[in-house]
Amino acid sequence: MRPEVPTIPVIPYGRQSIDAEDEAAVLAVLRSPLLTQGPATAAFEADLAAHVGARYCVAVANGTAALHICMAGLEMGSGEGITTPNTFVATSNAMAYVGLTPVFADIDPDTLNLSPAETEAALTLQTRLIAPVHFAGLPADMPAFQAMAADRDIRIVEDASHAIGSEYVGGGKVGDCRYSDATIFSFHPVKTITSGEGGAITTNDEGLYQRLLMLRSHGITRDPARLSDNPGPWWYEQQALGFNYRMTEMQAALGASQLRKLDRFMARRQAIVARYHQAFAGLNWLVRPPETPGQSVCQHLFVVQIDFEAIGQTRPEVMTALLDQGVGTQVHYIPVHLQPWYRQTHGTATGQYPAAERYYDRALSLPLFPAMTDADVERVITAVRALV
Repeated sequence: MRPEVPTIPVIPYGRQSIDAEDEAAVLAVLRSPLLTQGPATAAFEADLAAHVGARYCVAVANGTAALHICMAGLEMGSGEGITTPNTFVATSNAMAYVGLTPVFADIDPDTLNLSPAETEAALTLQTRLIAPVHFAGLPADMPAFQAMAADRDIRIVEDASHAIGSEYVGGGKVGDCRYSDATIFSFHPVKTITSGEGGAITTNDEGLYQRLLMLRSHGITRDPARLSDNPGPWWYEQQALGFNYRMTEMQAALGASQLRKLDRFMARRQAIVARYHQAFAGLNWLVRPPETPGQSVCQHLFVVQIDFEAIGQTRPEVMTALLDQGVGTQVHYIPVHLQPWYRQTHGTATGQYPAAERYYDRALSLPLFPAMTDADVERVITAVRALV
């Protein structure tokens, strides 16, 4: 039976924060001559590359498109790619798109990120790629992954869909690619900044950058330096089998406007996270996400782990009880290896990645977004503490 709609406004687990400046930026593009492949996209790419400290940036239609052409652009051939089961399906799906066999390695139960030790154990002579996901905004242990790939022909792609604004231990912004071949971002509305849909790849590899530009737009180039012939100004060449993954000018204008607010959004998220940690510190039936003293992390999700058995309630019952108080929740994520396509195609099964499965059995994401008021935050805290 479908639960009744609560009579009080629901605080969702995530939501975009759009203001008059964002609206004006999009409107200006709508009134301009170009709605695609224009100056707004190039400006957004330049701003994002400068913000994270990378040499190059390519903006695309969404985060999945970013993963796809990034992996295609690395030209790895057949083999295996390793990633975490604690993520959205797009990370491993992109491996399958480019002919790699997705392989999972278990998570570190403390950080909830891909475990370097489990990744090392999963390496084979067929491993071509490691794709760590910075879950909930906390960067994975990138120096460890870089070290294990250094003496092997293994590429590294960071899935930073959750982690724009975060910094590594020791400094450096996620996306500067000091530890990887490339980093991808997502700008879906629940992410820290949004362009509606949208994604981007940052890299310091000029060759990869040039391939990404072509793969984004049908494999076509108009660059005179790259053409095999040039009979006139109309000329273009398809030099690869590419895709139509271009970002629109409206998306780019919104993304650039949002990027200018990133520091403010980050500060508000950090304040909410600090209040949650303070309020939930004494609950012996709830495990909080890891705290990061001395490391600047822009948390995308605030995921708690609840001992449902100890409190005598199921997860659906808890979600319903919170919804009755106007608090929306979500589960991040159903382990990818438990999805039917992976079971049927790659033979994955329950029990293969016990840390990820234990985490999933207890996980619940609470509301976290910059537009939350202090009253919203206290309503969430009151509702959670009232569960027991």
